[in-house]
Amino acid sequence: MEYIKLGTSDLIVSRICMGCMGFGEAGNGQHTWTVDEKHSCQIIRRGLELGVNFFDTAIAYQSGTSEQYLGRALWDYAKRDDVVVATKFLPRTQEEIKEGITGQQHIERMIDKSLANLGMDYVDLYIYHMWDYETPLYDVMEGLNNVVKAGKARYIGISNCYAYQLAKANALAEREGFVKFVSVQGHYNLIFREEEREMAKLCAEDDIATTPYSALAGGRLAKHPGETSKRMQEDSYAKIKYDATAGQDGVIIDRVAELAGQKGVSMTEISLAWLLTKVTSPVVGTTKLHHIEGAAKATELTLSAEEIFYLEESYAPHSLVGVMAQNTQDSARKSHVWSTGNQKI
Repeated sequence: MEYIKLGTSDLIVSRICMGCMGFGEAGNGQHTWTVDEKHSCQIIRRGLELGVNFFDTAIAYQSGTSEQYLGRALWDYAKRDDVVVATKFLPRTQEEIKEGITGQQHIERMIDKSLANLGMDYVDLYIYHMWDYETPLYDVMEGLNNVVKAGKARYIGISNCYAYQLAKANALAEREGFVKFVSVQGHYNLIFREEEREMAKLCAEDDIATTPYSALAGGRLAKHPGETSKRMQEDSYAKIKYDATAGQDGVIIDRVAELAGQKGVSMTEISLAWLLTKVTSPVVGTTKLHHIEGAAKATELTLSAEEIFYLEESYAPHSLVGVMAQNTQDSARKSHVWSTGNQKI
């Protein structure tokens, strides 16, 4: 396993981040295809054996059970100081706004619940899951600053935002003496490269770490045409993100399969080897042991400039999908895919 500094922070993370969205009580939240605690622990333990030290979860994943599974597994199999744990919080709900819960109070409630789920005193990286148009940015940044000052998080990151929003937030933080975002977690992979337009350039200039999610496009970049999985059959949200462009994306997926055959490696290795030339540490979802094993092998694979060009040349612009499709003021009060489920907060 290779390791890298996470932006301007002092955190040293593995080049592969284990995404924990696939862990948790199936049906108790957004997804039906997640794996139980026994299998989650086996995958986490295998990741640790392979050198993975970076784990990403969220309070929204399966009503907090993803955080719970991760916390218990790391307690059993790792020393706290040897791992880097990231979790994410959601915007204020309409109910909280009506009750007069401030942005700072909301963030304190979120981090306290996540720490209870994880069984930890602090997280290494606390991530703003999606832009909150209903809460003043100052309140969000002050709330996050309070979390770091209280020792409940070491650093802060952001997910699902535009480059201008990240730049605006960090400028405000610098002006007010608040902590700044050290990482961004956006939607980025071989068949969805819209982050390259502005976000990638901002991050390169300001040394902000990039830890993209959906690294394998919900499994589409890891499977030959015709292959399927429980997730691909049941993940309706991923279908919304990728089905409309399946035709144009299929050209690139075919090239991934072709290169994998030529090199005698998996499609996972090809797809992630490409992504590793662009980002700090991709968040790779895992629901089987061979998923994390293939991801780890990708760090040992080097693609030539010609192979990289071959994978990239057929890309065509995409419309924003998923959470970013709802990143507008008009969508702020509409129902979003993520919630805290049945947790008492």
